[in-house]
Amino acid sequence: MSRDVAIARIFSQPRSAMQSGRARTGGWMLTYAPAEQRRQDPLTGWTGSGDTRAQLRLSFSSREAAEAYARANGLAFEVEPEKPGPALKPKSYAENFRYGRAENWTH
Repeated sequence: MSRDVAIARIFSQPRSAMQSGRARTGGWMLTYAPAEQRRQDPLTGWTGSGDTRAQLRLSFSSREAAEAYARANGLAFEVEPEKPGPALKPKSYAENFRYGRAENWTH
């Protein structure tokens, strides 16, 4: 039984659009590249393919764990570098009333 080589993509899990904090953003994901092209079903009009690996999304706590899984299972993989997020400046409500504030008060 010969196994075809599946190419996996390892990347840092992005923050959800509904998420404002940094919780649960340190995880890493492993997904497979599509093995075949998606096609439209003539009866229903839905798109799909016979590639069941496209449905898999494996999550890991670190990049090293994801790479170790790919090596242990003989997967060819590529790692996308982690994109740094914007630097968050700590703010407090008291800054709105600070003496000598340069910005105008707006509501």
